[in-house]
Amino acid sequence: MAYLQLNGCNLHYTDQGEGEPVLLIHGLGSSERDWEYQLPALLPGYRVLCLDMRGHGKSEKPKGGYSVKTFAEDCLAFIAFMQLGKPHIVGISMGGMIAFQLATDRPDVPASLTIVNSGPELIPRHPREYLLVAQRLFFAHVLPLSAIAKGLAKTLFPKSEQQDIRETFESRWLENDRRAYLASLRALVGWGVTDKLDRIICPVLVISADKDYTPVEKKREYVSRLGDARLEVIEDSRHGTPIDQADKFNALLLDFLAQSGSAALAGNAG
Repeated sequence: MAYLQLNGCNLHYTDQGEGEPVLLIHGLGSSERDWEYQLPALLPGYRVLCLDMRGHGKSEKPKGGYSVKTFAEDCLAFIAFMQLGKPHIVGISMGGMIAFQLATDRPDVPASLTIVNSGPELIPRHPREYLLVAQRLFFAHVLPLSAIAKGLAKTLFPKSEQQDIRETFESRWLENDRRAYLASLRALVGWGVTDKLDRIICPVLVISADKDYTPVEKKREYVSRLGDARLEVIEDSRHGTPIDQADKFNALLLDFLAQSGSAALAGNAG
């Protein structure tokens, strides 16, 4: 297992394959194992790197220092240390938020962004949104991790034929450090970079499940505020799209990376 000491925290990562670098950023309460269905598709053509965010997976779980900006700074330090230059960055859920933070802080770094079931802010603006956020924070603080894991597994993968996926999700979720998970969750609420979206200069692909937590229309609205960006909706999918619709997701991602890589190469040549 590979580790790096970055920004005062010991971070676990994987580094496989050759080619243009692709950095995959996982979601809240997860790890680099989010991407197990993507590796077989990506590795034939790309160098694929996965980083466990602080407080997650096999990375260190410090008592403090949790914010989306800190997560993004960890990623930037990782990109610099590994000499990745301009990597393609793919983030799901919390990972998408980290990608947005990184791209608005350092627009020169990403070759492209792929944002999966995520957005540029988690700021409740309507009564229903306030209620949903309050409920999530409340239940996260009072329920045991086992109950949270079971509830999330049923929500994300409700079909009878997804039983194996549900069981795997539950067992992995139970590996979370409760304190680090709650600190990371609190770090997301109230965060936002919507007012800085015009700083993003790379191509952006936004992938949304048709049954994601947040409506497709919300993604459509922020995509309209980006420059070189498009939205793709995957049907019969929930928040875990790279898992429940892996083939469709991989096809979209590979097509986008190929186009973005060609554009980046053309730009460098010019």
